[in-house]
Amino acid sequence: MQDVTALPEDIPVDLQLTDAELETHRERITSFIASIIDDAGAASAVIGLSGGIDSTLTARLAVEALGPDAVHGLILPSTVNPEESMSDAEAVAQRLGIEYDVIEIEPIVSAFFDAYPDGADTKTAAGNVRVRTRAVLNYFVANTENAIVLGTGNRSESLTGYFTKYGDQAVDCNPIGNLYKHQVRQLSRHVGVHDAIIEKPPSAEMWQGQTDAEEMGVTYDLLDAVLMLHVDGPLSRRATAETLDIDQTAIDRVVELYEQSAHKRRLPPTPEKIDL
Repeated sequence: MQDVTALPEDIPVDLQLTDAELETHRERITSFIASIIDDAGAASAVIGLSGGIDSTLTARLAVEALGPDAVHGLILPSTVNPEESMSDAEAVAQRLGIEYDVIEIEPIVSAFFDAYPDGADTKTAAGNVRVRTRAVLNYFVANTENAIVLGTGNRSESLTGYFTKYGDQAVDCNPIGNLYKHQVRQLSRHVGVHDAIIEKPPSAEMWQGQTDAEEMGVTYDLLDAVLMLHVDGPLSRRATAETLDIDQTAIDRVVELYEQSAHKRRLPPTPEKIDL
């Protein structure tokens, strides 16, 4: 496969939102969070904090929508998470003034590995165990507190399947789920998220040294442009490649991610109904 991560990021398409558009997104998302809580008859929201941009932006908007007393952060480190990320997550919770708990998940993960040792050394399988363990803890706390679990996924991840099935997308709602990654960065700056978090290389941290771009084989800026123009938009692969001035191999990679992850965006299939 061609190393599309080496392609230039100065995409010749304007992906920027205006200040007015950003403010509209901000107001819509905070209203959405408040309505989800109200409709569910819930008292508060639980959110997993990773120290990354997606969870930080979601938590900040949740505080705007509900107030700090109605948002509970969970920081769920494992042995593969850099200490810096967990420190960033705690700093986010402290700046927002929300209650938070730090729960080490490795003892729980180790119990899974002990139960089925054959999977412990399989990188993706082991990483998914950690993600799904966090989902269970999110709901354990939420059920205890009559709370809603807020997801932190964005549209770029959803369309490419860059999430763990029944893991980080095992949530009650995705407040920033309509935003592409570059829009997440823009809105984060708009609402005052610290630059250090915005500029941090995105990583799911399922194993040490993992980065989103390396895992997907494409940078987020290029990915978003292809998603907007071709997957979500009206342009053909050829027209998209010409518009972005890139090789069509990069378009093919994004389409491959989209098509191979279709099962993640659907309910589990069942046989067709039989009319008797």
